Amino acid sequence: MSTAQRTAPAGADRTKHRKPPARRRPHRDQRWPASVFLSPWLIGVVALTLVPMAVSLYLSFTDYDLFSAPRWVGLRNYTDMLTEDPRFWRSVGTTVLYVVVAVPLKLGLALGVAMLLRSLVRGRAFYRSAFYAPSLLGASMSIALVWRALFNDGGSVTAVLDAVGLPADGWIGDPDLAVYVVVLLTVWQFGAPMVIFLAGLQQIPSTLYEAAAIDGAGRWRQFVSITVPMLSPVVFFNLVLEIINSFQVFTPAFVISGGNGGPADSTLFYTLYLYERGFTASHMGYAAAMAWLLLLAVGALTLILFRTARSWVFYADEEGR
Repeated sequence: MSTAQRTAPAGADRTKHRKPPARRRPHRDQRWPASVFLSPWLIGVVALTLVPMAVSLYLSFTDYDLFSAPRWVGLRNYTDMLTEDPRFWRSVGTTVLYVVVAVPLKLGLALGVAMLLRSLVRGRAFYRSAFYAPSLLGASMSIALVWRALFNDGGSVTAVLDAVGLPADGWIGDPDLAVYVVVLLTVWQFGAPMVIFLAGLQQIPSTLYEAAAIDGAGRWRQFVSITVPMLSPVVFFNLVLEIINSFQVFTPAFVISGGNGGPADSTLFYTLYLYERGFTASHMGYAAAMAWLLLLAVGALTLILFRTARSWVFYADEEGR
């Protein structure tokens, strides 16, 4: 036996190979505080979300007029909606047009203003608050009423266009322009995505731009090769949120159209037609079917966005993998 082995303390080998003590599971008495604090949220989710969703799903397969008991009709609401209701497809077309036009304009304006604010040295906080203020108002009834007055026949926008010699008929009464009044109202409230874009821009290292400038890259090349890839996770986040919110637009369409989707159904958005079928015509089963179809469509579109994001969204921690 060597000297080192003789001098080693007894039980050293056993200590070296000893397993770490198993983590003790919290005692039952230690779990109840967490359950108590979580219970209001759990009760709210079940009572205010899951149960209404289950009831809505059931009603979508019934003929229900709010005044009598629901009568089971199976898939009739869905088949009538997809094959025998031209106003349904008109509402789908109006909503898709709104999403395709409003979302890119809103995100483009938000990104442009965020890039301008990033370059400001003085007054950044003031301008950031000023541009964000319209988003605080949200899609309120009062703002929609003001917007309707501005673009109606005889409104301020009409007067300005008439003064510069442009067509001055009220946009609200023009079937070709009425939907763009809602688009402009949405684009005007670009403050929320702008703040998110500004936070993302401030996280891009300035050394990347300095290295690109040394290599001779211009502003546009820096934007395409540095800003867009580094900001792609933020773009993806804003894109998903804005698309989901745009499919649910209701208050501006309701106020600007007078609640009927006019003129000539040019502002008949999907949610407005859902409201009309459910609460004006008292076809609540049909409205519930429309709601579930909207949920499936938005869910499928969101899934497609997440699938395609792998090819264009760049994450810094994935570099070199």
